[in-house]
Amino acid sequence: MRHLNQITFTAMCLIAQSAIASGNADAIFYGGDIVTMNKAQPTAEAVAIQGGKIIQVGSLSKVKTLQGKDTKLINLNGQTLMPGLVEPHVHIFGTAFSEELWQNMSNFEMPHDTLDSLVAKLKTSSKNVKDGEWITAFGVDPSRTEPFMSELTADILDKVSTTKPIFVMNQSMHIAYVNHKALELAGLTDSSPNPKGGQLLKDSKGHLTGVIYEVPAFYLFLSKMPVPNQEMIEQAVQKVGQKMVRKGVTTSAEITVGGYLGVDKEYALLDSMTHSGKLPVRVRGYMYAGAYPLTNNSYKPGQGDDVFKVIGVKIVADGSDQGLTGAMTKPYAYPAGTTNTGTLNFTEQELYDLAKPRFDQGWQISVHSNGDKSIEQTLNVFQKLVTKPGDAKTRLRIEHFTVPTQAQIAKAAKLGVVPGFTIGHTDYWGEAFHDHLLGPERANRIDASASLIKNGMHFAYHSDSPVSPIHPLKYASEGASRLWQVAPQKVLNADEKVSINNALKAITIDAAYQLKMDDKIGSVEAGKYADFAIVDKNPMKTDAYKIRDIEVNETWVNGQQVFKKN
Repeated sequence: MRHLNQITFTAMCLIAQSAIASGNADAIFYGGDIVTMNKAQPTAEAVAIQGGKIIQVGSLSKVKTLQGKDTKLINLNGQTLMPGLVEPHVHIFGTAFSEELWQNMSNFEMPHDTLDSLVAKLKTSSKNVKDGEWITAFGVDPSRTEPFMSELTADILDKVSTTKPIFVMNQSMHIAYVNHKALELAGLTDSSPNPKGGQLLKDSKGHLTGVIYEVPAFYLFLSKMPVPNQEMIEQAVQKVGQKMVRKGVTTSAEITVGGYLGVDKEYALLDSMTHSGKLPVRVRGYMYAGAYPLTNNSYKPGQGDDVFKVIGVKIVADGSDQGLTGAMTKPYAYPAGTTNTGTLNFTEQELYDLAKPRFDQGWQISVHSNGDKSIEQTLNVFQKLVTKPGDAKTRLRIEHFTVPTQAQIAKAAKLGVVPGFTIGHTDYWGEAFHDHLLGPERANRIDASASLIKNGMHFAYHSDSPVSPIHPLKYASEGASRLWQVAPQKVLNADEKVSINNALKAITIDAAYQLKMDDKIGSVEAGKYADFAIVDKNPMKTDAYKIRDIEVNETWVNGQQVFKKN
């Protein structure tokens, strides 16, 4: 395996200048299918690159006119070359903490976990933790636990330890679970008030249950934990970068800069690690509004370069639909007879007051809205922001946009919104949503890709990692097949399936559009960066469901190979 960290970004620029001076291609790729994702030229026989950019795409005979004595001829040997895949919504630091620094308990396979198996996993990991030290874990999901919707509580976690504080993050990242020792160290009692924007759940007798909602409540515990040193954090982030390039990702986004270590530290780490190649992908950064208050104007929209740049501000307007905290207009279907409609984190005026100043400064606004009530609130705010034709070109983002109505989709189209779907909702949680949590009508609205196409909209697929695994080809497979995982497998609303071409657009050129990079990446065409994924099969010629099984053999960023399968 070769990694970008063998060569610095500065050195790459020098190599590029030398190559351009020669007038010949650095390399020519040929000998396999080339999927360009360029509507004007969907396929080609060969691609020439020079100085980290694509200089010609077309017939082999034409491209070979750029061959010089030092040009490398790279025979694909029947593999398929396609644009580097774009992952526009990842919590890079969140994934580093959750999957590398904490115990990763995520289970995206069958069978589901049980409460007993979860306790057993925690007991195993706790053996190496001393009394008083924190046991931290991630990936518990009641909607994928047997019995269905079984939750960890302080009483259950006390079975793991009463002398070691425990903090377990739910798979959704909107809920967490703590034991009584953790409540004690956080200084919380049954009379403690909820922090603004968070919730400490209590039982019918008014006792804390150990179940907590949203980031402001998490901070009550996270602030008591020791912060990993810089070396540990960098190593964890490097591992996340390797996960990305192994799946063909060449450009990603840190969707909540500042959420774990503060804006200044995370900005500095992303800037240094991308430019050194330790994080071997391009990154677009979105400041987490909770860590970047309106009183802080230390950074400017567009600050940075095509390796790392901050362009947006991210606001979290509601919770998780599978966690029953996404804000709905009507109550959830589970449990029967519930009046729970989830939670809005802000009033409409509060959300507007957060978004408007940053919008006026030129930041791309990104709002997490899962439930239809939250989506409506966000669209109302966006409607107030878009007051002239140019405002609709700012590519306002709604993250997840999980259960929109047709009226909301039409409204979003008019405002120029570019939604992003956690398309794994259809797969990992499709059966739970349809049969239990939302009911058929709302479940059929989930990730309504075909409806967006009918309304002329761009949209992107993402993982929201660590919420679901980084695997763009699987996202495309999910968007084109919409089969849920639990047996017997069923299609979650066939009317919302999209063609393979449109599903691939959502992980290439349209995902690049969402990141305001479609003029630089997302398709194989002259003038764009030489960012490629080389895969073992052509996804355009593969059954939709089986696209997830396609292997990435090589990943190239800026004309340099950053991953090669052993």
